[in-house]
Amino acid sequence: MATRPVWRGHLRLALVSCPVALHPTHHERANLHFHFINPETGHRVQMLTVDADNQRPVQRRDLLRGYEFKKDHYLILSDEDFEQARIESSTTLVIQKFVPQDALNPVYYEASYYLAPDGKQGADVFAVLRDAIARTGRVALSRVVLSRRERAIAIGPLGKGLVAYTLYEERDVYRPEDLWEDIPDTKPDAAMVQLATQLIDRQTGAYSAADSDDRYEQRLRDLIEAKLKGEGLSAEPEPEPDRSNVVDLMAALKQSLAGTPAETEAAPARSPRAPRAAKGKPEPEPPPKQAASGAARRRAR
Repeated sequence: MATRPVWRGHLRLALVSCPVALHPTHHERANLHFHFINPETGHRVQMLTVDADNQRPVQRRDLLRGYEFKKDHYLILSDEDFEQARIESSTTLVIQKFVPQDALNPVYYEASYYLAPDGKQGADVFAVLRDAIARTGRVALSRVVLSRRERAIAIGPLGKGLVAYTLYEERDVYRPEDLWEDIPDTKPDAAMVQLATQLIDRQTGAYSAADSDDRYEQRLRDLIEAKLKGEGLSAEPEPEPDRSNVVDLMAALKQSLAGTPAETEAAPARSPRAPRAAKGKPEPEPPPKQAASGAARRRAR
């Protein structure tokens, strides 16, 4: 399904340009939505926009934007004022420079947008720029005005098109040094790192869309369905995390490598069994009672 662009203009590198459009990468799926309810009446609570002074309701479509230049004093700005403030990045994505992909810390990425040709005109220019960026392994830095605010963006290849990421400013990002200052500078034991690397290699697999499923929302859906049927939903016991940190790391790594991932995942789901004998073959589990015939029971004796 085609999306409506959130921005339309031109992508320009030096003297080369082509018409492009920014499209949202995410959409509102069928998430669970809840309303505030008055417990006395069972009615939904309605949020109103009111005048802060006389408390009278106002329509949002009639509101203007104002800048508070001093306490309770506002300078009103009209649509014409905002139009006069338009700059080049309002209509053109001018590529300012290219940087290596790993030069951008992921914490600076905010939102993403698909960047696609706007119409068939200039699609060949778009393809040339896309392939050139992909071949260099770099991302392009530019600026764009979205929602009346100029945002720095990084542009990189994605499939047959490009993707643009809006970037947080330096002042928007917390510095991590205070959080990491207690981490020792000494290098960990090489043998432990090797064991941890083997564990990582063992658990490496292909990414699946199911890896990002919201299991909490699914649990809520199950709860809602059960309550609508007049049933209940038993709470899953949550294990208490061990925060003592008293552990033989080498032994824990070796134990983790000793079992296969399948055994590790299946272990909590196994039903308890009788302990095996010290010698000889383990006794087979008895068949379910309802499946055993009278003759089988006599033979078992």
